[in-house]
Amino acid sequence: MMNQPNILLVMADQVNPAFLPAYGHSVVKMPNLARIAADGVVFDTAYCTNPICAPSRFSMLTGRLASSLGVYDHGCEMPASVPTVMHYLRQRGYHTALSGKMHFLGPDQLHGYEERLTTDIYPSDFGWGPDWRAGTPEIPWAPTGISPRTVLEAGPCARSLQLDYDEDVAHRAIQKIYDLARCPQPQPFFLTVSFSQPHSPFVASREHWDRYQNDDIDLPRVPPLALEQMDAHSRRLHHMFRIDEYTVTAANVRNARRAYYGMLSYIDDKIGELMSVLGGTGLLEDTLVVFTSDHGEMLGERGLWYKQSLLEGSVRVPLIIRPPGREQAQARGRRVAQPVSLLDLLPTLVELGSGGAPVDYVEPIAGHSLLPLLSPDSSAWAHPVFAEYSAEGTYAPCLMVRKGKYKYIYCETDPALLFDLETDPDELDNLAGQRAHAGTLSDMHDELLRVWAPEQYRRDALASQKRQWFIQRVLAKTTPDPWVFQPTTNAREQYVRSGANTTFVKGQARLPYVKPVEPDKPR
Repeated sequence: MMNQPNILLVMADQVNPAFLPAYGHSVVKMPNLARIAADGVVFDTAYCTNPICAPSRFSMLTGRLASSLGVYDHGCEMPASVPTVMHYLRQRGYHTALSGKMHFLGPDQLHGYEERLTTDIYPSDFGWGPDWRAGTPEIPWAPTGISPRTVLEAGPCARSLQLDYDEDVAHRAIQKIYDLARCPQPQPFFLTVSFSQPHSPFVASREHWDRYQNDDIDLPRVPPLALEQMDAHSRRLHHMFRIDEYTVTAANVRNARRAYYGMLSYIDDKIGELMSVLGGTGLLEDTLVVFTSDHGEMLGERGLWYKQSLLEGSVRVPLIIRPPGREQAQARGRRVAQPVSLLDLLPTLVELGSGGAPVDYVEPIAGHSLLPLLSPDSSAWAHPVFAEYSAEGTYAPCLMVRKGKYKYIYCETDPALLFDLETDPDELDNLAGQRAHAGTLSDMHDELLRVWAPEQYRRDALASQKRQWFIQRVLAKTTPDPWVFQPTTNAREQYVRSGANTTFVKGQARLPYVKPVEPDKPR
């Protein structure tokens, strides 16, 4: 790899890779992402570490499982003292900037980013965490308003909250690329562009809705399961999402999927704009591009929607890495079958940003560099993948191990789940109770216990919930929303608002730079 490439990390929210053309979907239209995939490496079996937004993102940025950071749900802040990929890259001379969502909670709204170009779309306080002390075993505590209404109300719109947000995210990111390209003292950059779509609600702009027809929309591979066929966690999610209170028809499912597909096409348009600006500024040849998501979306499979599950549709994510143009020869068109994790992004990006120099991490990380998988000789990769969930819909941590073709899900309140994903990709045949697989089950459980102590995990999560709800209720009565990030601009540097910057604005601001013409007849 080249010496210190620029890095563009593009994230979309709640993307199930099964619905991307780069992963074989025949209906969804994402030509720009397909071109990135053709020029890079597609990881066919990538996992998030937590199937909800904030813990997954914190884990990705630190290379550590969220629970090791004291983060268990959407009501936990990541400690400001934890090193992130941004800190490591800044140490190596990178400029780090964020446009869009990262769901930081608490007073540290940067965590190593030097600047944020937008605010966030969701709260930064502690009010979205679960309360395991509320609810019943059948119907756990859940945020108000969560229900299949978003499926029944799916359709086109002229504008939505997410469209407002993502338009701002794209606009500011594009402007930042231009600013970086004409910086008088250029340095490598790490720019994160993080969109809100295709997160529910299932609402697409009319333009993107009209790219699809109802008759073209595929229905779920696995139809809704009867309650007695569901695993224990899925039953709780079924009740928590109030699915039994609504009649969801095949037409409703098609509408929701059509809107989801439209949102994916919108994201693809924005990816195309970003790539075009990188090309037009001359930066693309020196820029590594990464596309991923924080978690998946069930999208009606098995009758389930949204995430919060350790089943494949919720915990699998897309991961596509396009090396800089001059470095693509050995990577172009590669597909990686081995299971990998978003934990692996930190060591991968830090090693790339180190220009070949050895990396000394200030504390242990759980991820492994993906660089060996970017080359043809990747047979030695055999790292297990881990994921965890301890928020709404459960009363104890749900823990997952993927090792080889097997996937194991453990929760102390539920029967164990063991799947052979090669022969049973839809996770319908639980092997955990079969004598022939007792050895595999024992091995997988031993692997799990090497990472977690489930009973202590549960006690820690409960203590965290108690703290966060106490503080949230106090702040709500006294100083609500104390940590809302407010982006600012410096008008003195933006246009010709100060005599001190006239030369730069009128000269350097033109891209590509044109050297001022000197008079041929000096006075």
